[in-house]
Amino acid sequence: MDLKYLMPVIAYLLGSIPVGWIVARLFYQKDIRTEGSGNIGATNALRIFGTKVGLIVLILDMLKGIIAVLLARHLFSAEHPLVALCGLLAILGHIFPVWLRFKGGKGVATAGGVFLALSPLSLLIALISFVLIVAKTRYVSLGSIIGSLIFGLSIVVQQLTKDGVNWALLALTGIVVLMIIIKHRQNIQRLWQGRENKISFKKKGKS
Repeated sequence: MDLKYLMPVIAYLLGSIPVGWIVARLFYQKDIRTEGSGNIGATNALRIFGTKVGLIVLILDMLKGIIAVLLARHLFSAEHPLVALCGLLAILGHIFPVWLRFKGGKGVATAGGVFLALSPLSLLIALISFVLIVAKTRYVSLGSIIGSLIFGLSIVVQQLTKDGVNWALLALTGIVVLMIIIKHRQNIQRLWQGRENKISFKKKGKS
């Protein structure tokens, strides 16, 4: 068996590294799963430990997706379906990490890293939308949901208006957007009821 076909497993294991949990344990001696929303991602890290820590977790979670895709591209051709599969598995690793009994984050940051490597223009459009929505409303969940929908639409438009559609990328995009919305279903309910928490950008020291 060609060792390069172990890349999907490597992508999953990369994605499953629980960055937020590790940072909380190493520097604050806390279990992030018992604080705030209980999520291991960047938003909860920001809420508990402050903006600086939240940004560090965000960048590291994105790097998991970027590295998984770049490694896959190095081993296969850029359009090979296994590249998209590795991206998906990195995201699934973050959402269902083997190290934390398959209870992880919502996958937005890792998905951002995956698509930064696969389609940077679409991600840029989505990020601008996300930042504007969060800056205006202070709802990270709303920014994530609408940003993911805008991202999906951008990918579809780009792919369907060029020669040689990358169907694996389209399938990956559809799956990821759907997963993000499903993972935010409780946020959607709270937004509808007016009970969703707004984010505040502030600094916090070690505790």
